[in-house]
Order: sequence, then structure tokens, then C-alpha cells
Amino acid sequence: MKFSQMFILLALLLVCTVNILAEDWPQYLGPGRNGVSAQKNILRSWPQTGPQVLWTVTVGRGFGGPVIGQGKVYLLDRDDQKGDNLRCFELATGKELWNFAYEAPGSVMFPGSRSIPTIEGNYIYWCGPYGDLYCLDINSHKQVWKKNVWKDYGGGEIPRWAVTQNPLVYRDMLILASQAPKAGVVAYDKLTGAIKWTTPSLGGVGYVSPAMVKIGGQDHVVMISATVGRSEGGGKVVGMDPLTGKILWEYSNWQCVIPVPSAVDAGEGRVLIIGGYNAGAAMIEVDRRADGSYGVTELYKTIEFGAHTKPPVFYNGHFYAQYSTNERRDGLVCMSLDGQIKWKTGRSPLFDKGGLILADGLILATDGNKKLYVIEPDASAFKPLASAELLEGNQNWAPLALSDGRLLIRDQSQLKCVQVAR
Repeated sequence: MKFSQMFILLALLLVCTVNILAEDWPQYLGPGRNGVSAQKNILRSWPQTGPQVLWTVTVGRGFGGPVIGQGKVYLLDRDDQKGDNLRCFELATGKELWNFAYEAPGSVMFPGSRSIPTIEGNYIYWCGPYGDLYCLDINSHKQVWKKNVWKDYGGGEIPRWAVTQNPLVYRDMLILASQAPKAGVVAYDKLTGAIKWTTPSLGGVGYVSPAMVKIGGQDHVVMISATVGRSEGGGKVVGMDPLTGKILWEYSNWQCVIPVPSAVDAGEGRVLIIGGYNAGAAMIEVDRRADGSYGVTELYKTIEFGAHTKPPVFYNGHFYAQYSTNERRDGLVCMSLDGQIKWKTGRSPLFDKGGLILADGLILATDGNKKLYVIEPDASAFKPLASAELLEGNQNWAPLALSDGRLLIRDQSQLKCVQVAR
């Protein structure tokens, strides 16, 4: 090989390596919307003082996590007396570069921010707790279009814990669940805000964002609705054609009064649904029949695995989720693909609605209280490698974000940037 060819090859390899290290975190649960990062060289141990905190900024109360794009951090912050405020920070320093605020006063139980924005190209999308859906140009910082996913479809009194939607971009569309009387799920043209399609109401109002799964090589949008009241019926899971909104299949043996975690693509047409409030978990398999229709088979249900606020991460044939709810304190739980519970941490240590990211064969997790952990995912036992108290210890339930070796975590008053990779 000539020197010039070798130089070009090395340069290309370097570019690829840099791209992997600096992968953006552009939406809820990251690039694949599954809590998985391509980040390498995660630190397996920390000094006694914990990992290095690169910067800290003050934020309002809430549960909305950050996203990262092209060296910038975006967070939908909130002041219940005034309204919502999209804030943009420099990833390297935490310096606030600009913000976009608007009036939307009001408060619900567990006040503050709710949702995670989505970055797509030169635009950022978000949905506030009162249904305000925005598309903003991240270069000019100007509004491109605006809708209201709740009021536009006949919504009256705001849901008990407000509108909680993390926008999903699919091709030329932005997809959210309105859950108002006149629309279950809505798809907008991502550039203009024009309505592409809507579904009828799908049932009770919950706090689930639509997910994308593969069924027989085809993309399906999956939405989970709530059981009405505390009865034993009304909840269901539906799969839709993302291009038209047509409902392709339905699973009705699901009861969760307040569903929050989105559906999980478990591969080979399998979909994992989990929840809190004693809902547990259900694994279903969807297959396409000879006539083009779809059939749904329930593979198993279990009360021994679930989650209150976020879906699990999946690694080497096993799911890992924080299963602490109003009724249970199972902590971090490991379950095999076929539904066998491998272990639970219970209260020692307790993991309660914290965030999870799988990166470099390791799990980065907050415990919902004060601690950040590095965990080796292993079906034989809970294997923590490092932990440190970094947070204030009050409802640290927001999803995490990871890019360029920097992990973003928040509590009820601060957003922190932590160095977690070499």
C-alpha cells in the first residue's frame, strides 16, 4: 500500500472514530430511541470523589431531560407561574447561548417540565405540558410553526399529570399522541405543521409516547393507552402504519391505569410492554398472515418485571429496568427475553425511576435519588463497578443524555455534565 493511500485510510478511520465518540443524543432515549449509545471507552472506575463534574447550571423543577446536537444541549425548562422555556447551552462549557420562552402558566401534581425535545436537521421540536407543540429553527431561533395537540382535538381539562409527549420524527412526519377526544395519535408534516393523518381516540389518557418497532421488516408505530379508571378493561396496545395511521393490529389484554413507558422492540416481531401500578410486563408477538392482515400472540405476562416511568434497556438477551412503583420496591431488575427473572436489587440498593443508558457494554444509571452508577450488565448478579452521590436526592426521574463522553443528568434544581469516558 502506498503511503498516500495509507494516510487516507488512517484519516478515514480517525473521522469514523471521532463520529462514534461524538454521536449526538437527538431525542428521547437517544439515536435509536432505545437508551443505547455508541459511546466507547466508558470509565469502569472513578476516583473516591466520583467522576469529574464539568459544569452545573440551575434549572426549574421538572422531569424533562436534555438532548444533544452538534455540541449544543437543549432542555425544555419551565416556570409554572410563567410558562415553558427552551434553553440552549454549550456542551463543552455549560454556557447558555440562547432561549425561547412563551406563556403557558399552570401547575399540576408533580409540577414542572415534562417532555424531551427532538432535534432533526436544522429544527427542534417539543411539546409542553399544556399541549403546545413547537417547531423552531435552531439557527435563527425563530418559530417555524406551532400547534396544540390537546386543544386542537377537543381536549378540555388538562390530564392529571399534564400532557407528556416526546416527539417522534419519521421520514417527513412528526408523530405524537394527542389522546384528546378527537384524535389518539397525530402525524404532522415536520416542515409545515400540516396534518398528515390522525387516528380515532384509542382509549384512556396516559403519558406514553409513540414508539417505532419492526414487524416483518416493516415499520409500525406502537401506542399504549390507559385502562379507564381502575377497572379491568379499556387498556390496549395498537400498531399503526406510520405512513397513513391505519391501525394494523391490536392487543387488548393489557391493564395499566397510568401507562408511561413506551413499547420496546424486542426483535423478530416481538414487542415488550411494561408499566407500573401492578401492570407488570407483557411480551407479544406480531406476525403477518397470508391475507396481509396481522395476528397478535401473547407470549407471556408477569407481575415480576415492570417500570413506572421509562422502558428497559436490552443487552445480551436480557432486559434491565428500574421497577420501583407505588406498590413495589424491586429496584433494578434483570429479566431474560423469555420472561425469567434473574435478579432484583430490591432496596439494597434501591433504584426508583432513575435513568438508564447502555454504552460500551455497561449501564450508566441514576437511582432516582442521589447516586450515579456504572453497572456491568450480567444475568448472574447485580454487578456495580462504581457509584457516587452527585444529585440532590429528590425525584431525579429525568432520562439521561450522552455524547462525546459527557453524561447529562438533572435533579429538581440543577443540570450537571459529568465526564464518564476517556
